[in-house]
Amino acid sequence: MPTGVHIRDARQQLFDAAERVLLRDGPSALTSRAVTTEAGVAKGVLHRHFADFDAFLAELVHDRIARVEGQAVALRQSAGTGTVAGNLTDALIELFDPVAVGIVGLVIFRDELRARLRQSGLAQGIPIMTEASAMIISYLTEERALGRIAADADVDSLALSLIGGGHMLFADRKGTPPDAEAVDKVVTTVIADVVQRRLL
Repeated sequence: MPTGVHIRDARQQLFDAAERVLLRDGPSALTSRAVTTEAGVAKGVLHRHFADFDAFLAELVHDRIARVEGQAVALRQSAGTGTVAGNLTDALIELFDPVAVGIVGLVIFRDELRARLRQSGLAQGIPIMTEASAMIISYLTEERALGRIAADADVDSLALSLIGGGHMLFADRKGTPPDAEAVDKVVTTVIADVVQRRLL
């Protein structure tokens, strides 16, 4: 496509293309040429909207973090409804969609991207995983206050276990994502003690 052609919402078009490349070919295949080819635009379009390719990738990560932050609000609002295990299972399934798992791999794969994300003010840790952990901590803190898990529950450790276990279940990019039953089994095992002690 000629560079002079107006492209409606080019940034989103490029983000969508990057996600398709990431899902199909993995983090190592994500280059500016691959993205612009997938989007059907000239390479200059990307550089017209972003300082360089790592700036583009950093914005892609920030876009995904914004989705996690939106999910965190909804999860916290679910406290006190349904079951704790059910709410957490649904949250992990939504969180670890194939794009999010691919972006986590991308962050781990690209040193320059991690450096760029640090410069943008993101906290230590792996972006997306860090925000996901904060989401679970916030939710479990609310459930603890409501008395649905033990009053002395270590929500930080529980969140790390849930995020780590969830990521392990979903991280096989070429495989079939786990079903809800498999995710629920991990969640139920991790939170069994704090749910049981709440009943004593």
